[in-house]
Amino acid sequence: MIKKKGSEFYSVDQPTVVLLDAHRPDFRQISARWLVGIILAGITSCTLIGIAFFAALNGGEQFAKSPEFLRQDEMLRRTYDLKANKSNRLVATHPRRNFDDKRKLELSTTQKIGEREVIRTQAFELLTMALAEKHAQNFNYPEFNALNLFADTPFSAEVIAQIYGSKIDTEVTLRTVDFPTAGAAFDNVDSLTAEEVEYALKLVKLELSSDEISVLHYLNPMQMETNDLSHNFSDTVDVKIVQENVSVLTGCANDGTIKSYSEDIIPFSRNESIIAMLHRANYEGEDATRVSQILNLLMGNDKLDVGSVLRLGIKSNRFGKSYIVRATIYKNKEHYLSIALNDHNQYIECTEPEITPALKEILEGKTPIIEVASDKLPKVYDAVFQSAMAHDMTQDMAKQLIRMLANDVDMQSRISLDDSLKVFYTIPDSDDEKTEREILYVDVNFKGIMRRYYRFQSKDGKFDYYNTEGRNSKQFLLRKPVPNAIFGSPFGIRRHPILGYMRMHTGVDWAASRGSPILAAGDGEIIIAAWNRGYGYHTEIRHANGYVSSYSHQSAFAKGIEPGTKVHQGQVIGYVGSTGLSTGPHCHFEVIVNGTKVDPMRIRLPDNKSLTGEELKTFKNNRDRIDALIKNSLS
Repeated sequence: MIKKKGSEFYSVDQPTVVLLDAHRPDFRQISARWLVGIILAGITSCTLIGIAFFAALNGGEQFAKSPEFLRQDEMLRRTYDLKANKSNRLVATHPRRNFDDKRKLELSTTQKIGEREVIRTQAFELLTMALAEKHAQNFNYPEFNALNLFADTPFSAEVIAQIYGSKIDTEVTLRTVDFPTAGAAFDNVDSLTAEEVEYALKLVKLELSSDEISVLHYLNPMQMETNDLSHNFSDTVDVKIVQENVSVLTGCANDGTIKSYSEDIIPFSRNESIIAMLHRANYEGEDATRVSQILNLLMGNDKLDVGSVLRLGIKSNRFGKSYIVRATIYKNKEHYLSIALNDHNQYIECTEPEITPALKEILEGKTPIIEVASDKLPKVYDAVFQSAMAHDMTQDMAKQLIRMLANDVDMQSRISLDDSLKVFYTIPDSDDEKTEREILYVDVNFKGIMRRYYRFQSKDGKFDYYNTEGRNSKQFLLRKPVPNAIFGSPFGIRRHPILGYMRMHTGVDWAASRGSPILAAGDGEIIIAAWNRGYGYHTEIRHANGYVSSYSHQSAFAKGIEPGTKVHQGQVIGYVGSTGLSTGPHCHFEVIVNGTKVDPMRIRLPDNKSLTGEELKTFKNNRDRIDALIKNSLS
């Protein structure tokens, strides 16, 4: 640097800078940063290429499917699937009916009147009732009376119309007659004469064109002159003309087997967790657990309040297995949350599905209110009467249901939440003189036990209700002939309360107030109705199969009770008293089998009536027909 007065500046001519230990760069030296970068880039590239190859070749080892036959019904099913894929909605929704529902059906019935068989259209109703339903209105119906349970049901000698099939547009009358085969001449010869062959060839010649008629030049004309020659075609080789390259697809109706999607709507009648409600609605699979977990996560809570509605979309595969594909929650009549199953079998949040009429009715509060507290659930007798009358059934129909169920169900016990009743009955026409409805089928569910009863008319013109095996629902003998009595003394050896020594007690005692009615234990004939020393006023009834029942210590006999009188089960035959060797009003009841007195409470009684032979075959045909109709109506 050169300095001058008042200024300073740098000179360009500076000495050369000399670097000590200088050397040229070695290009063979490895850079760690460059090496790591190259390795990472290579790993990333290989990974991406591998993923691309895996996605492209996934499943590629299966180059072709195994050959299989394609059935016509499978062709039709795939045709429906192709049509469904072109529309906006896969299949129309079919709501499941978990609650009370009344469905009207119009079917054809056949009734034999004289020698003619009449086929006409008859209206029916299928009613499903939840017995744990709370009704807003009060119904007037008779109080529980055990005597009415065994009152005689009127028998009908009228011929009952049987269900024929689908609805017809008009009434059809058929008359069956024997085919008139007498005096009729039928040609049963399988050969042709020469004249018939010549005539057939002439007809063929007229139909042939000029080019085709040349084939007849090879025919020997002399064959036509043989009058006694006949050609038997029965020994010729069978020939069948089959069109080539033709596929035949038979048409069939779009029945319920094509339907694979349905909806189930579950209102919440109490604060309850989603998984608990799903289990109560019989959804206990893995899909139900997953749905509840996803909904709980999205809501931040595992319970829904009273009034909430859970709407489920149910999909059924070709094997009949159902699973949940969509779930929607409604709170305060508004949409709250929806999830659906995607193509990767994962439940994701989705938009609200369209409102169906069934959902609209439920959101508007038209569904029944179900009692929850067990102490508030009605008794069986009250539940059946109230539910029947709430659905416009008559009191006579309700009484008939009570009598039908009394032999299998305790009418004074309380129902459970899941108890239900399904009734299938006729609806009389407006111009029909008959106004009563006939119950044809009853399906009951009490405490998880399913029972079904079918109405059937026997050869003697009487109708009754039988179970699925054709056995009558009535008991052969009642073990308790006094409905309002309490059990007093059992069968067996005891010290006699009056005589004071050990003595065999050959029956059971039913204690009741004086004058309480005594019912006949079963159908039969009165053989004794008189005073019998220690037994007091004593009655014996002979039943079928060598059974005899006796009733002692009565205060009086009922009107018309005398030897030779025919009585039916449940008919009043006398009244409780204390006549004879008795310490208080009660009925001494005995059962005698082929002359031997047995314990009425332990003996195994036979069925009242079981159908056999042709009657059983006819009953099973009617049973299967009713089951098929009900199954189709609910699908």
